[in-house]
Amino acid sequence: MDSGIFVYREEAAASGTGLLKGRTVSVQAGLSVAGWPAEAGSLALRGFKAIEDATVARRLREQGAVLVGSTRMSELGLGLRDDGAARAVTAGLADIAMMTDLVGEARLAAADAGIIGYRPSYGLVSRYGLFGLIPSMEAIGVLSRSAADIAAVMAAVAGRDEKDFSMPEEPVPGFLDGAGQPRIRTLGWIRESVAFLERQERQAFLLALEGLAKAGLTLVETSLEEFELFRAVHQVIGSVEASSAAGKYDGVRFGYRSPAAKNWNEMYLKTRGEIFGPLVKPYLFQGAYYQFMKYGAFEKACRLRSHLIRELQRLFGQADALALPALRAGFDPREAGSVSALYDAFLFTLPASVAGLPAVCFPWDDGDPAGCRAIQLVGPRLGDAGLLALAGQAVTNKTKES
Repeated sequence: MDSGIFVYREEAAASGTGLLKGRTVSVQAGLSVAGWPAEAGSLALRGFKAIEDATVARRLREQGAVLVGSTRMSELGLGLRDDGAARAVTAGLADIAMMTDLVGEARLAAADAGIIGYRPSYGLVSRYGLFGLIPSMEAIGVLSRSAADIAAVMAAVAGRDEKDFSMPEEPVPGFLDGAGQPRIRTLGWIRESVAFLERQERQAFLLALEGLAKAGLTLVETSLEEFELFRAVHQVIGSVEASSAAGKYDGVRFGYRSPAAKNWNEMYLKTRGEIFGPLVKPYLFQGAYYQFMKYGAFEKACRLRSHLIRELQRLFGQADALALPALRAGFDPREAGSVSALYDAFLFTLPASVAGLPAVCFPWDDGDPAGCRAIQLVGPRLGDAGLLALAGQAVTNKTKES
């Protein structure tokens, strides 16, 4: 049963003390754990073993967590075609799973599996030791059945790391005591986002929000006319960053090297042409195109990104948090094999990735097979603890109802 979930298992006994004592944690194969294979689902890293722990892995162990193995993942973390993180949790092989969130993978993996998936505010968790792909939009997400376990993980791993220069000097939210985290009282939903749902899906989502509001929340209808631009902005900026970040995968220092080359230049070109799969390769081609042929489009996307971030900040002046759909009927994230299909499936998770905001998906089972399966909440920067508290309470209340 493990073979489709893990690429490496380690039998380790519980040891030490701390916030996570006795908790079992799986990590994706793109997060470094010293001595473990770290191939990130790609030929580009074939045979590579991590030489040191990622900051997240080290901090997890320092707080008593037991790292049980590395899970399968889609190439370099893009998409969910070959991911095992959520299944490690649902199969009872790990209490908690750590996985990369680029376009929303951690959230939709959880939504599809009926567990909780969380993406932290950008810069709150160190990316040192992560084989990333989109530096300004990626985060290390956390999956679990328990929001309390996710909060404990964040209390353990969040905070400044001198090895990750992208991390700003900011206070860490009070994940365990709620210090400095105002309670979420108003929940906004974006009119333009639900317009992408089919009529029955839209009704089910709004009905789910009404159920969520029974916990004392006030629902607020908001508007963001440029909502559809999150897709274009993420695709342009993300592909350019990915094209640049993947430049180090050349077969010279590590990973696969083409055996058919006759000289050094041919080896480099053939290797680059052979190491990437059918989703990552066209994504990198797109990035190179915008980087070298249409750089003006990249600059425009960067300006639009700033505008969209300001628009989200405006909405947080109307509501404490925003509710967005997660899954879409007919757009299975695990079946997305092209760039276009990827962005179709992850449409609703893109805003948090573009803006670097915290977001959490949690299950919502109303007993209707055609109903809303999961709700996604997005909060203001560093509003992470409040989001997790609300998600945990919502799951608890829903469980009591059923």
